[in-house]
Formats: sequence, structure tokens, C-alpha cells
Amino acid sequence: MDFTKEKYDDIIVEIVNLTRATLKEAEEFKLTLAQDIEEGARKIVVDIRQCEFIDSTFLGSLVVTLKKITALGGDLKLVGFQPAVHSMFELTRMYRVFEAFSTKEEAVSSFS
Repeated sequence: MDFTKEKYDDIIVEIVNLTRATLKEAEEFKLTLAQDIEEGARKIVVDIRQCEFIDSTFLGSLVVTLKKITALGGDLKLVGFQPAVHSMFELTRMYRVFEAFSTKEEAVSSFS
């Protein structure tokens, strides 16, 4: 499975089990997150610790989901940047858009 879901009270953690998150997986991931929101999730953490590379399409699916969930009064936070992913977030200035954490526990507790 490319994505694993964990639930902590009202917080959904979507773990991306990919070393390369690209166009091929972006649409499926966007649908997974959209389904979480449809089912009432307003607090989502996306764990990308395993990703060594994220392309612009996959990043776009995160941005679309962030816009959708913030419009509903929720939030989406990220966990775990590998060096190349961190560089990409700095280059695109997306680090200003997303709140990011080192550990899943930090991200989950940030909602309290």
C-alpha cells in the first residue's frame, strides 16, 4: 500500500509509504485526502518521512487539500522532510504555507 491511515482521536495521519512521490501517485493521494475530508476530518497530518523526492504534481495535491481543509476551518500539517524534499519546499517557498514537524507526535499534539 502506498498510503497508510492512522487515527488519533479526531486527527487523521496519512503516511506516505513511497521513496518517490510523483504524478503517478498524486491523483490517488488527492482522492485519499478528499475522502478523509468528506468523512469529516478537519485535522490531517501527512507523514512524508519516507519520501526522498516529491514532484510538483504531488506537492500540488497537498496544496489543493490544504486549501480545501482550511476553507472548512481545519488544517493540514506535514511531518519529516528528507534533504531533497526540504530543499524543494524552500525553493518553492512552500515552507511558508505548510506547518512542518520533525515527528508525528509533535504534529499530532500541535492540534491541541
